[in-house]
Amino acid sequence: MTYATADRRSEENRISPVFWVLLAILGTSAWAVATGYGSSRFGVFLFVVAGWMVSLCLHEYAHARTALHGGDITIGAKGYLTLNPFKYAHAVLSFVLPVVFVIMGGIGLPGGAVFIERHRIQGRLKHSLISAAGPLVNLAFGVVLLVLVGGGVFDDPSLPSQFDGHEVPVSPFPAALAFLAYLQITAAILNFLPVPGLDGYGILEPWLSYRTRRAVEPYAPYGMLALFVVIWQTEAGRWLSDLALGFIGLFGVQDYVVAVGDALFRFWK
Repeated sequence: MTYATADRRSEENRISPVFWVLLAILGTSAWAVATGYGSSRFGVFLFVVAGWMVSLCLHEYAHARTALHGGDITIGAKGYLTLNPFKYAHAVLSFVLPVVFVIMGGIGLPGGAVFIERHRIQGRLKHSLISAAGPLVNLAFGVVLLVLVGGGVFDDPSLPSQFDGHEVPVSPFPAALAFLAYLQITAAILNFLPVPGLDGYGILEPWLSYRTRRAVEPYAPYGMLALFVVIWQTEAGRWLSDLALGFIGLFGVQDYVVAVGDALFRFWK
C-alpha cells in the first residue's frame, strides 16, 4: 500500500469538524442543563436538537459502514464515513426535515439515507443488514439513555424542573434524556415499518420479486412524507406514542418524565 493510498483512506475516515461542533453543542448544553446554568428550557431544546442530530449522523454512518463491509468500496470516497451530514445523498431529507419534524410534532422520523451502490453487494441478507443498521443504532442509543434515566444516574432532587410557574419533581436533565430516548425509540419503530423509502422496506425489498420492486419504486420518495401526514392527522400518532412509552416503561422510566422533557423542549410555548 502506498503512502498516497494510506493518506486517502485516513482522510475518508477522519471525523468531520461539523460532527465535532455538534458534539460540542451537545456536551455544553448537557452541562448547562445538568447544573442549572441559564434557561433550562432553552438548554433542553439545544441538548435535544444536538442529540438528535448526532443520532442522525450515527444512523447514516451505520448504513455506510455496513455497506462498506458488504462490498461497496465507494462509500469512503463519498465522505459517508466522516459523520458529516452534508455529505449525504439528500442532506435535506436525511438531516433538515427530521429536525423540523421533531420541532413540529415531537416525533423521531429519520429521513433519506446515504447513496449505496447496491450492485456491488452480493447476497440478499447483506442488503437487509445494511438497511437494518440505521434503526438499530437508534434503538441502541435509546436503550442506553433509558438505562441511565431509569437508574437515576442524573437525578438531582435539588434541581426540579420549572415551567408555567410550577415545580415538577424531576430534574431537567433526566427529563431531557428521557425525551431524547423517546425520539430514538419512535424513530426505530417507524423506520422498521415496511414503508417504501424507509429502512423497514429496505430490509424487506431484497426478498421481493423484481416485478414487485419495480411497481413500488416510484412511490419510495414520498413514503416518509406520507407517513408523517398519517401520524400527524390520524390516531396512528397516539398508537405510536403509546407503543414507545410502553417500551420506555420497561426501563422504569415513567411517562410523566418524558412529558416533562417534551414540555421543556418546547420553550416557545
